[in-house]
Amino acid sequence: MTDFRSERDTMGEVQVPRLAYFGAQTQRAVENFPISGQKISPALIHALGLIKWAAAWANHDLGMFASGAKKLASREVDALVKAAKEVAQGTFDDQFPVDVFQTGSGTSSNMNANEVIAHRATEILGGDRFAQTGLIHPNDHVNLGQSTNDIFPSAIHIAAAKMIRDALLPSLRACEDVLQEKARAWQNVLKIGRTHLADATPMTLGQEFSGFARQVALSRERAQRAGEALLELPVGGTAVGTGINTHSRFAQTVCMILREDTGLRFREADNHFEANAQRDAIVECHSLLRTVAVSFHSIANNLRFLGSGPRCGIYEIILRDLQPGSSIMPGKVNPVLCESVMQVCATVLGNDQTIAFAGANGGQFQLNIMMPVMGEKLLESIRLLSSVIAAFTDLCLKGLEANRAACEAGVEKSLSLVTGLVPLIGYEKAAAIAKEAFASGKTIRELCSEKQVLSEEVLSRALDPWKMTKPQ
Repeated sequence: MTDFRSERDTMGEVQVPRLAYFGAQTQRAVENFPISGQKISPALIHALGLIKWAAAWANHDLGMFASGAKKLASREVDALVKAAKEVAQGTFDDQFPVDVFQTGSGTSSNMNANEVIAHRATEILGGDRFAQTGLIHPNDHVNLGQSTNDIFPSAIHIAAAKMIRDALLPSLRACEDVLQEKARAWQNVLKIGRTHLADATPMTLGQEFSGFARQVALSRERAQRAGEALLELPVGGTAVGTGINTHSRFAQTVCMILREDTGLRFREADNHFEANAQRDAIVECHSLLRTVAVSFHSIANNLRFLGSGPRCGIYEIILRDLQPGSSIMPGKVNPVLCESVMQVCATVLGNDQTIAFAGANGGQFQLNIMMPVMGEKLLESIRLLSSVIAAFTDLCLKGLEANRAACEAGVEKSLSLVTGLVPLIGYEKAAAIAKEAFASGKTIRELCSEKQVLSEEVLSRALDPWKMTKPQ
C-alpha cells in the first residue's frame, strides 16, 4: 500500500497516510469517529500548539527532560518548541483530521497534537519523521508533565479567551460607537414610543437608540467578564488533579509563559480537583455570551420593525438596501442583516443548551467527558457573534437613516398624548377623552379644544410632546 505507512501503538499496527505528520493514535480516532465530518476548530488547534510550546519551555526551565525516557539536548528542545509554535501559528491545521464527536476527554485531539509536533520536531532535527522511534517522542517529550484531562480544557480556555479579546470585544466596541453616534445625531427627531406594540407617549429617536447603545455597552462588559471566567487554567493537574508525573512548579511556569506570550492574565487553578473535574467556567462564560445574543436578537428585531415598510409599515428608520429580497416580487428589499443576526443568536442560544447540559451531565467524579463538544460550541458562538456583529455594524447600522417625516407624523395622532393631561384633569377623565377621540377619529388636542377642557394656553403646554420626553 504505497499511499500508507505502518505505525504501531500500544494496541498494535495501524496504517497511516504515508505523508501525514500524525500517527497511529490519530488514525485510530479517524477510523473510530466517522461522525460529522466536522473537525475541531482551528482556534483550538492553535491553542493546543501554544500550550505544548509553553509546556516544552517549562519542562526545559525546570530540568524535567533529564528525567524522561531520554535527556533532550538544547537543539532537541529548540526543535520541539519550534514545531509546537508552528502548530500554534496554523501551519499544520490540515493535519488535524479527528471529528469533534470523539472521545469525551479530547484525548484523540491531544494525541493528534503530540504526534504532529513530535514528527515535525524530528524532521527539523534532520531525522526521519516517518520512523516509528523518532528523535522526539509524542508522549515522553511533547506530553511530558501533562494529561489530556488538564491540557485539553486548558486549550479550550486559551482559545476562547483569545477569541473574545481579539474578535468579539472589538466588534462590540465598534457597534457601540456607531449606535451612540446615531443616538446623538437623532436627539431632535421626535417620535411616538411603543409598549406592547401599541402607541405610547412621545420620545426621541435618539433616546430609543441610546437604549440600544447601552445594550451593546452592557454586552461588551459581559463579554469581558466571559473572557475573565476562563483565565484559571487546569494545566498541572494531570490525570485527576493530583499533579502526578509533573513538576510542582510546572503549572505556574506554564501560566507565566502564556501570560507573557498572549498578554492575557492566565493563572494556575486554585484547586486542581475542581479544575480537572468540572467545566463550570465554560458554562459561566457561555451564559454571558448567551445574554449578549439575547440583546442582539432584541436590537435586530426592533430595527426590523422600525424599518418595516416602506409604505405600509412603521418606516421610522431607513435600512440600507443590500440585495433583492424576493424571487417573485420585483423591487422588494428585506432587512437581511437583521435576519442574519437573529439566526446567529438562535444558534448561540442552542449552543448554550448544549453546553449547560454537557456541564451538568458530562462530569462524573474526576473528569467531564463531553469537553470536545463544549469547546466547539463555545468557540462557534464566539466566532459567529464576532462576525455577525461586525457585519451588522458595517453593512446595516452605519448606513441607517432617520425618516423624520414618518417619526413625527404619528406623534400628534397618538391617543397617549392624553397622559400629559392626567396631572390637570385626573386619570378617569383623561381615559374618557382618549376613548372619545379614538371613536370620533379626532386627535386629543382637537377634542380637548372643541370641548374646552382647558384653556388653549394650558392645553398647549400640557400637550407639548417635547415636554413629555423628559421628567418635569
